[in-house]
Amino acid sequence: MTGEQLIILALLIPACGSVVIWATAWNANVREGVTLLSAAALLLVVLEILERFMGGGEVATRSFSVVPGLDLAFDVEPLGMLFACVASGLWIVNSIYSIGYMRGNREPRQTPFYICFAIAIASTIAIAFAANLFTLFLFYEILTLSTYPLVTHKGDDNAKAGGRTYLLILLGTSMLLLLPAIIATFVIAGTLDFVPGGILANNTSSTIIGVLLAMYVFGIGKAALMPLHWWLPAAMVAPTPVSALLHAVAVVKAGVFTVLKVIVYIFGVEALSSQGNASWLVWVAGFTVITASLVALRQDNLKRRLAYSTVSQLSYVVLAAAILTPISIVGAAMHIAAHAVSKITLFFAAGSIYTASHLTEISQLDGIGRRMPWTMAAFTVGALSMIGVPPTAGFLGKWFMLTGAMDTGQWLPVVIIVSSTLLNAAYFLPIVVQAFFKAPGDDVKKHVKGEAPFPIVLAVTATAIGTIALFLYPDVPLALSKMLAGN
Repeated sequence: MTGEQLIILALLIPACGSVVIWATAWNANVREGVTLLSAAALLLVVLEILERFMGGGEVATRSFSVVPGLDLAFDVEPLGMLFACVASGLWIVNSIYSIGYMRGNREPRQTPFYICFAIAIASTIAIAFAANLFTLFLFYEILTLSTYPLVTHKGDDNAKAGGRTYLLILLGTSMLLLLPAIIATFVIAGTLDFVPGGILANNTSSTIIGVLLAMYVFGIGKAALMPLHWWLPAAMVAPTPVSALLHAVAVVKAGVFTVLKVIVYIFGVEALSSQGNASWLVWVAGFTVITASLVALRQDNLKRRLAYSTVSQLSYVVLAAAILTPISIVGAAMHIAAHAVSKITLFFAAGSIYTASHLTEISQLDGIGRRMPWTMAAFTVGALSMIGVPPTAGFLGKWFMLTGAMDTGQWLPVVIIVSSTLLNAAYFLPIVVQAFFKAPGDDVKKHVKGEAPFPIVLAVTATAIGTIALFLYPDVPLALSKMLAGN
């Protein structure tokens, strides 16, 4: 099978899976079997693409010209390959989890849920393999539209309000900032292709490049930089598998992935570094990292604390990219993978608690670790990874970020990362201590009889193990990250 055929197959599997899911709505077991088979097939294809790519083979499709100058095309490069591996690998685990969660909570409209989920994964793979800004923008918007029904899944007033905020910010930033930036890039450079070293450096002034960088960074609303982060906490009205999709598998990852890809392949790391017009981005990302951590510290609702943690953690990627050194680019890419597996563990644990007990507030969780040991052990692993404690995956990205900053004498990012790490510990460790070292409180005694259904416990345990495994066996993501940075 050719590289082009493999890419097309990777795009078609989740897309066609959504159709078959719709056709098998009459039987829940068959419908969910289709979901699992689609996820497994996608992972196998992505792994075949990975093997082909790591072996030095070119994996790309021919361009399809929509209009002169605007081509629909897909090409595999290191960052996209890493993103595709993360998304396809976590789709399987999230599907297993979703079966336990949706059935355990007797959620309505389960067939539309699985259909939209599959379409979102198809969009994510298309974003990962996009060969140019036009292709990426097209599927970036499809991702927004396909996840809107997931955000509003519950159908109540809170869900509808959260959905409106979700659409308003994500579509608004795209139409008002990202699309004009893409158009300006085409006018200036004459192309929208992703090219190592960038396409803008020698075609326009430093001032215009600085303006365009700001338009891209804030136009990519899915990256959730403050003050355009409100859609993410608002979307927490969705079921927990959707929260996991938003935070770990697709949406915010598509945001920071796009920011990093634009910096590397549209502006060029060396060009931005030499011109010195990206230093403001360190301040914006750093402000988001610290402020979101402070807000997270004040949240009693577990999912909201995790949401603001995501706002903070994903800005690490933007911060690392803004340091503009090869080693910090490695850190940014590694943090995308590490955050994905760690944060999905935390959301899975939150959903496990909700399914078993319908408890949602941190203040209600005294002693819950004694009755849900598997769930809270997994939560502990995810929390340690978010803090950056070895042997968990979160340590790796922070290490490369700090190394890149210190090697070039950029002490502001060092202060930001160290300070936020202490804040991470301040809002995660008390939950762990409360769960395992306090006697069960009245809420736990009344509502918690044991663990959530087996598929949920299986999924959260698997991702916790994956969080440690990524630290112990980082060879593939590290190799891809170094290829991205030109090492």
